[in-house]
Amino acid sequence: MLIKSADDKAPSLASLEKFLTYPNLTDSQKKGIEQELRFIRAGLKVEKEVAYLIDFDFKDSKNYAVLHDLRLEVNGRVAQIDHLLINRTLDVFVLETKSFHAGLRINDNGEFLRWNDYKKSFEGMPSPIEQNQRHVKVLQDALEQIELPKRLGFRLMPKLIPLILISPNTRIDRPTKFDTHSVIKADTLKRYIMEFYDDSIGATFKNSLGTLSAAAKIVASDTVEDVARKLAALHSPIAMNYNAKFDIRESVQSGHVCRHCKSNHIAVLYGKYGYYFKCHGCSGNTAIKPQCDKDKCGARIRKEGDQFFRECAECKFSELYFTNPTTQLT
Repeated sequence: MLIKSADDKAPSLASLEKFLTYPNLTDSQKKGIEQELRFIRAGLKVEKEVAYLIDFDFKDSKNYAVLHDLRLEVNGRVAQIDHLLINRTLDVFVLETKSFHAGLRINDNGEFLRWNDYKKSFEGMPSPIEQNQRHVKVLQDALEQIELPKRLGFRLMPKLIPLILISPNTRIDRPTKFDTHSVIKADTLKRYIMEFYDDSIGATFKNSLGTLSAAAKIVASDTVEDVARKLAALHSPIAMNYNAKFDIRESVQSGHVCRHCKSNHIAVLYGKYGYYFKCHGCSGNTAIKPQCDKDKCGARIRKEGDQFFRECAECKFSELYFTNPTTQLT
């Protein structure tokens, strides 16, 4: 059963794409925005591919609850979990997806290396296994906060099984010593899970998990759904402030820049001859000459807090001209 779908990332992509149309981006800002777009698009691609495979095999099953894109904030710690699968034995598969354009290498020390096609070499990256272990710890704390089913007066605690899902097309070079059984191709997930469970019965164990104590944990489908919905209710989405991340100020959007150094780190101040732009970079001044759409009319600047409006009384015209940054210039 599908309990939660992935959050819509379209607004974030639209915001970043809009930033690239601003006339006064610095090279650093443009590079950062383009890199962020590549990162989000690559992540979305593999997450959608994996979500399709998971939904194809499990979303219509009453023995499994499926949650995509679950963000938890518990006790000051955050976990962004790509996918969760919960079954009737209260085993929870914590699935972390990773996108690799080419090859992945894992050495005997458990270090992950991804292929950089531009540099034609492998380069280091954070371990997704360790990352997923941190997710597991936050999920454990989240489970402590919700009501779980009981058996003989004892609370049934789910067993958390972390897995790393890699795109089916990625080449994986595995080590001989370090255990990488939790790193699997996304299209083998069902087979991996069915090694634990009987596919025809769905809740009967096959191997080492088929102990009496494990079988005693089997719960009804309604209970699985209830636990999954309680976790989904803890979802804490976050709206990324890309304006702050990439220092996108009003001057970048409007095209106002310092006439001396072309910097967009400017603010409106008031001086002897009226309002003017003060540059944070070179300390130069740039005159503000508001003009009305009609040549013979006289426009002026009106201040309201940190906002400045271009207005014309004769034309009864007023529009936002500029907003000073939070940190004022002096």
